[in-house]
Amino acid sequence: MRKSGVEDSPKSLDRRLDLELRGRGRHTLYRRLCLGVLALIVVAALLNVFGQEVTSTVAEGPGAELRVSAPPRLRGGLLFQARFEIEAKRRLAKPKLVLSKGWLEGMTLNTVAPTPSSENSGEDGLEMEFEELPAGGKLIVWTDWQVNPTDVGRRSEDVTLLDGSTRIATAHRTVTVFP
Repeated sequence: MRKSGVEDSPKSLDRRLDLELRGRGRHTLYRRLCLGVLALIVVAALLNVFGQEVTSTVAEGPGAELRVSAPPRLRGGLLFQARFEIEAKRRLAKPKLVLSKGWLEGMTLNTVAPTPSSENSGEDGLEMEFEELPAGGKLIVWTDWQVNPTDVGRRSEDVTLLDGSTRIATAHRTVTVFP
């Protein structure tokens, strides 16, 4: 009867390398560094560095106040909501929101509520016209978006409020999209 032991191990195994793990001192360090980097990414995501925290930008003009609430940092594939609030100081006969091209580059607009009375894609971006807004009236427009998974970068997401063709206010915003 033979004894089973290390001396019966296959010829392809080296006792010093495979059993005593000599020569592998740095391997543990490399594994720990990789896990540390992954842990830092997870902690950064939990702290909303890549997140969906909403910020508001306010622009005031002679006829109305425009407030835009949307996340300034996004991740590819993320669903998010943007809110556009118009508070009329005077009657707005044809209130129109113009979203710059940065809103549509690498993004998918899923819904707009309330539905605009007319919608056009022009040289300046997406134009959405709404019903008349009396002085002191408020219009809140909700939009739902999705970031296309291949979209990465930083760009401007300006929003302009018009009354017909007259510029009332412009909110200047920037968005950063992480992979």
